[in-house]
Amino acid sequence: MKPKKIKDNMFWVGAVDWDRRLFDALIPLPDGTSYNAYLIQGSEKTALLDTVDPSMLTVFESHLKDIKNIDFIISHHSEQDHAGALPYVLEKYKNAKVIATPKGKPMLIDHLHIQEDRIVTVNDGETLSLGNKTLEFIHAPWVHWPETMFTYIREDKIIFTCDLFGSHLATSDIFYNDYWHVCDEAKRYYAEVMMPFRTTIQKHLEKLKKYQIDMIAPSHGPVHRDPECIVRSHQEWVSDKVSNTVVVPYVTMHGSTQLMVERLTEVLSENGIKVEKFNLAVADTGKFAMSLVDAATLVIGSPTVLTGAHPLVVSAAFLANALKPKLKFASIIGSYGWGGRMVEQIKGLLPNLKIEMLEPVVIKGLPKDEDYKALDRLANEIVSRHKTAI
Repeated sequence: MKPKKIKDNMFWVGAVDWDRRLFDALIPLPDGTSYNAYLIQGSEKTALLDTVDPSMLTVFESHLKDIKNIDFIISHHSEQDHAGALPYVLEKYKNAKVIATPKGKPMLIDHLHIQEDRIVTVNDGETLSLGNKTLEFIHAPWVHWPETMFTYIREDKIIFTCDLFGSHLATSDIFYNDYWHVCDEAKRYYAEVMMPFRTTIQKHLEKLKKYQIDMIAPSHGPVHRDPECIVRSHQEWVSDKVSNTVVVPYVTMHGSTQLMVERLTEVLSENGIKVEKFNLAVADTGKFAMSLVDAATLVIGSPTVLTGAHPLVVSAAFLANALKPKLKFASIIGSYGWGGRMVEQIKGLLPNLKIEMLEPVVIKGLPKDEDYKALDRLANEIVSRHKTAI
């Protein structure tokens, strides 16, 4: 297989994984993914930007087959899907040096056992000349690990952003013209990976404004020839603005919680509020995460299982807490048979969320007229809160 040209003397040499369906044993990949590595050939030196996941080493080897020399390997991020094939590259190119941030060096040593004398650290804003191409390194900690950095090529006005602006999307094209599809996949990726670092990413986006950027090359998904769409989308996602949306993850065992969710959804919808429901028994975790990116309210629905919340609800609440979305409000609805501490348990799972907790509605058995009235009051309370928060 041959490298794919991006610009003159600049090639994609990564690998597309069409069949991968799970990332980190957690994140669904309905459209596969790619591991993007890039080769930059200057007039004097050659640099490889990142490698691929070890599972795709054979493809990566084929892309480097005719490359006689590599002087530098830029490690933007030490995780295996980016740096996993580093040992192979260092064995093939005996004189190559790995370029990483000061925080990246010990991570490469710990995670991949890279020899210390093969790693050179660079400061924020430091440059490296390949002859007719100048690489500027931009530290970007917590996108999404503490050692991450970007590389900007001044002469070409292209920036390599590692995980930022990426998407889990397998495609045969380096460039993808369906921007809506790419932005949708990028939102899923942002939700699953980047959202906990929203305020940090705000600062990185502000920092990038001083650069003239004609092209963005992330570590997953297509290269962006028109950066405006993907940058604008990320600016919206990391902003403090929320949408007129209520997200309702729920589980039902004998139908009571299902009836409560349906009533709440009906009243909210009648009042112009968008509702995104997720039956956690069958829901796509990635879509649930996407829904949290800009929603104003989270309402968790759960039956009581042995005095506590349903295990699937516990998992969803734990995930929401870990992702730290910019929610403004939350509540809990559900049912019980004889008693329990389901509400207290769920509340205790959400310490990271800066939310106002609205009065829960928890009922015994099947909902009765007064229970539906309580749900109507909760819906009206949410409507009222949204009028001032949106």
